Amino acid sequence: MIANQSPADEYREIGGRFTRVVDAVPDDATWNNQSPVAAWTARDVVRHLVEWFPGFLQAGAGVTLPQGPSVDEDPAAAWHVLNEGVQSLLDDPASAGRTLSNPHIGEVPLPEAVAKFFTSDVFMHTWDLARATGQDDTLDPERCAYLLEGMQPLDELLRSSGQYGPKVDVDEDAGPQARMLAFIGRDPDWRA
Repeated sequence: MIANQSPADEYREIGGRFTRVVDAVPDDATWNNQSPVAAWTARDVVRHLVEWFPGFLQAGAGVTLPQGPSVDEDPAAAWHVLNEGVQSLLDDPASAGRTLSNPHIGEVPLPEAVAKFFTSDVFMHTWDLARATGQDDTLDPERCAYLLEGMQPLDELLRSSGQYGPKVDVDEDAGPQARMLAFIGRDPDWRA
């Protein structure tokens, strides 16, 4: 988290930006556009977020998020239901006293786990969805630098997880967004 921002406020900002990108997808056909992730369409970017996180929360904290329609049926509505569920969870004062348990990360306070694993994922995938759908894909440079700084020491672990592709070479003078994207295996110059 940046500058004393609570997990709830951080998610409100980042989830809100992703929601605006989702809502600005111009038509149903655009959901089938290729994304910067080789095997994914724009719809698959939303599918990834909607499908992995509820299971992670259920397994690690016994939290059941509301379920919306399938991403195939209505990706925007599926995202809205998940987004509202995550925001409600973070806004609930009782969440502060809960933990998430995971064999790879141990016991982590629930709001911190959401921020570390989901909010950062939503932030990075905002670029994927915006780029796939022809929207403004500018990310907050301070947050890009912050995420990159936190990920670099975990390079080998992250790469071996299969969640990140090989690093992409960028110019030495590349900005924080390009460097962060290149680190997670995205070509900052990718175009549909």
